[in-house]
Amino acid sequence: MRIGDLATRSGLTTKTIRYYEQAGLMPDPPRTSGGYRDYPPAAETRLAFIRDAQHAGLTLAEIRGILALRDSGEAPCGHVTDLINQHLDEIKRRMTELRKTRTALRDLAQRAAETDPQSCSDADHICRIISPPRPREI
Repeated sequence: MRIGDLATRSGLTTKTIRYYEQAGLMPDPPRTSGGYRDYPPAAETRLAFIRDAQHAGLTLAEIRGILALRDSGEAPCGHVTDLINQHLDEIKRRMTELRKTRTALRDLAQRAAETDPQSCSDADHICRIISPPRPREI
């Protein structure tokens, strides 16, 4: 099947398919005598996998690794499980960080609500909401 047909069937653009080839996610397809790419039916399945893996949050490098395992004849399920757990751990870490940021921003919002804009003219301070004045040491 030619690249335009594959693009239509996969819901991707021809440019994306060529990019995946350059990125090592898709093997170079055989060429017709006229020089056109001639994709096997399995190319559509591979593109669907790449799309699904990206939607799951995997990077192209991670996807490339999974495909390399499969292409070498190994079942990649153990590797995929490890990647999923790593991504879940990273999401958990980021959510913890976001909760801390939300708390800090709520505190700043409260301080902003209690701050008179007229008191922000002190040249020694950039912004009293973010950095309240500190007692001076003698």
